[in-house]
Amino acid sequence: MMSDLKPEICHPEQGRSIEEQKKVTILVTGANGQLGLTIQKYKNEYKNAVFIFCTSEELNITNEASIAEVFKKHLPDYCINCAAYTNVEKAEEEPEKAFLVNAEGVKKLAVVCKEYQTTLIHISTDYVFDGEKGTPYTVTDKPNPINEYGKSKLKGEQYIQELLTAYFIIRTSWLYSKEFGKNFYKTIVEKAKEGQEIRVVDNQIGCPTDTVNLHSFIKELIEGKNTLYGIKHFCDTEILSWFDFAKKIVKQNEVEEVEVVCDNSYITKAKRPKCSVLL
Repeated sequence: MMSDLKPEICHPEQGRSIEEQKKVTILVTGANGQLGLTIQKYKNEYKNAVFIFCTSEELNITNEASIAEVFKKHLPDYCINCAAYTNVEKAEEEPEKAFLVNAEGVKKLAVVCKEYQTTLIHISTDYVFDGEKGTPYTVTDKPNPINEYGKSKLKGEQYIQELLTAYFIIRTSWLYSKEFGKNFYKTIVEKAKEGQEIRVVDNQIGCPTDTVNLHSFIKELIEGKNTLYGIKHFCDTEILSWFDFAKKIVKQNEVEEVEVVCDNSYITKAKRPKCSVLL
């Protein structure tokens, strides 16, 4: 069931006291996505922060003027970039759109972050790797994306590294929210409750990651005033195939009478990493 929670679009909390004005200002782009909405839900857990939540319509990272306007008004200390082109399949058909957002848009955002001395926290992906290593990927492993989505995300990472010193690139994997957005978890729950047979591949291995846990990791970076900048890997610890994950979801939601079938016959346009576990 979808939540009624809506992003607070490009507006800070109103009526701030002098003490509140001393708080860390955190700008969240792409605030209407599953991670953005998760951060909004748990924002009150922060002890010393004021949030600015901007949807992709309110702050378009592909538009320099749009970025500059928001940064000039709010002077953020941190920018959590949740804005992204995430449709892996469509990226094969329209790679220019994926690169426009995931690479060129990120570059524009990084330029403005540098101007305003804003620490950028950028969300990236396990899909920058080809999945052929056979063991978990570390931050020192060389990326080798095998689809357009992964290539566009890697290019965005490279722009950040070229332009900034104060940044965190957080690679995560198989991100999902139980509450917000469209994702694998919610799709399986919907099909299960409708009594549909669920057919899922078991030839891809990764670590499904709850947006709540990723939010907590980001919170620790900010509240801990972490300055060990660079690439970070964060994912939940359980290693699963999509098939195993689907079975777990069905069990969690107590609809076990629904059959989950292993089916590797589905052909996708985008190549997927066979094993993209992050360490």
